[in-house]
Amino acid sequence: MIKQVTLETLQDLIPLFDAYRQFYEKDSDLKLAEEFLKLRIVHNESVIYMIYNEDKAVGFVQLYPSFSSTRLKRFWILNDLFVSPDFRGIGFSKQLIEEAKNLCRKTDACAMLLETSINNSIGNSLYKQTGFELRDDANFYEWSTK
Repeated sequence: MIKQVTLETLQDLIPLFDAYRQFYEKDSDLKLAEEFLKLRIVHNESVIYMIYNEDKAVGFVQLYPSFSSTRLKRFWILNDLFVSPDFRGIGFSKQLIEEAKNLCRKTDACAMLLETSINNSIGNSLYKQTGFELRDDANFYEWSTK
């Protein structure tokens, strides 16, 4: 079962989000994770879907809205996708991606974009299997304040 995260279900998401951040070698911080996620929900700055196995939250996907000036439409950035290690390989990631695609259709978005490491073989395989196409016509640059 997949549900959109609300303030009422936020507590189910916090440990998953914290585990996701730790996967990317960030320090565990349940309090800051809760504050960050709560602000995204309260200000409608992202859409988060959580997937449950029976009554246990086991994964989530978080999408941020953006806009294309050339296409004159909204697009979504699939920023975070995580499934607990004990529940990987069952298809939960694919279900979460399908829910994200439904959001794109529902909001008349022109696309969904994501970034993943070149070395993320599992992710790169997953995204190709779910219909994403690797773009070779653009470079991705980042400017950081640090």
